[in-house]
Amino acid sequence: MPDLAFIWAGLIAFAVLAYVLFDGFDLGIGILFPFLGSDAERDQAINSVAPVWDGNETWLVLGGGGLLAAFPVAYAIILTALYAPLTAMLLALIFRGVAFEFRWRALRKRPWDWAFAGGSMLATFAQGIALGALVQGIAVSDRTYAGGWWDWLTPFSLVTGVALLVGYALLGATWLVLKTQAHLQERAFRFAWITGLGTLALVGVVSLWTPLMNPQFMARWFAWPAMLYTAPMPLLLAVSSAVLLLGLARRREVAPFLAAVALFVLSYIGLGISFYPYIVPPTVTIWSAAAPHSSLRFLLVGAGILIPLILAYTAWSYWVFRGKLDPSAGYH
Repeated sequence: MPDLAFIWAGLIAFAVLAYVLFDGFDLGIGILFPFLGSDAERDQAINSVAPVWDGNETWLVLGGGGLLAAFPVAYAIILTALYAPLTAMLLALIFRGVAFEFRWRALRKRPWDWAFAGGSMLATFAQGIALGALVQGIAVSDRTYAGGWWDWLTPFSLVTGVALLVGYALLGATWLVLKTQAHLQERAFRFAWITGLGTLALVGVVSLWTPLMNPQFMARWFAWPAMLYTAPMPLLLAVSSAVLLLGLARRREVAPFLAAVALFVLSYIGLGISFYPYIVPPTVTIWSAAAPHSSLRFLLVGAGILIPLILAYTAWSYWVFRGKLDPSAGYH
C-alpha cells in the first residue's frame, strides 16, 4: 500500500515551491517598482507579468488548501502560531492585486504604484518571517500550539524575511532581463547584480544559522555518514552561484534567470532535507499530522485531476506569452 501521507507531503511541498518560483518574480517586480526610472518602465515591467500573474497564485491556494485537507493537525498548529504574519501576507496580496488593476484606470498612477510595491514588499517579508518561524521550531503540546503570540518574531525570522525580499527581487530582476529590452533591460542587469550578491550572502548566512536552530538539523548536515548525502547540495549551490554571476558578467539573458531559479530550488530542497520527517519541527511528523487514510486516498483522486490541469494551463500561458515584451505592441 502506498504511503499516502508521504505522497501528500510531496504534493504540498511541490505546490509551495511552484508558488515561490512563479509568484516570486512577480512579487520581485513589485519590490523593484519604486526603483524603476519612469512610468513607461513601470508599465513595461508590469506588462511582463500581467498575462500570468493571476495564475501564479493558484499554487498558493493549492498548497494551503492541501495542507488543510491532508494535514489538518499541522494546519491548525501552523495557522495558530503564524496567524499574524500570514494574515499580513494575505491582506498585502489583496491590496497588491487591487493596485495592479486600479493603476491602469486611475488618473494618478503614483499612489497605486506605491500600493503595488508596498503590498509586494509586505507579502514577501511576511512569507519570509513565517518561513523563519517554522524553521526555528513551533512549540507544540498535545497536538496544539503551545507558544505565545510573538514567538514568530525573532532575529532569525527577520533575517529570513529580508533574505526573501532580496531573493524575490533577484527573480524579478532576472525576469526583466529575460523579457525586456533597451533601457529597462540595462537597469534590470544592474538590479540583478545588486540583488544577486545580496541573495548569495544571505543564503550563506541562513544556511549556516539554520543548523544551529535544531540539533536534528545539525546532525543531518554535519554528522557522518549523513554528510555523504547532503554534501552535494552546497556544491550545487556554488555551481548555480557561478552560473548566475558569469551570466550577468557576460550579459546573458536566460542563464541568470535559470540560475536564480536553481538557487531557490536548491535552498528549498535543503530545507526539506532538514525538516524530514517533520512537517512542524521539531515534534510533529508527517504521519502524526495526516488525515485518515481514506480521506487522503479520496483527495488524491481530485489532486490527480486538478494538478495536471493547472500544469497544462500554466505551461500554455507561458508558451503563448513567450518572447520579448514590445513596449508598444505587447508580446511578439
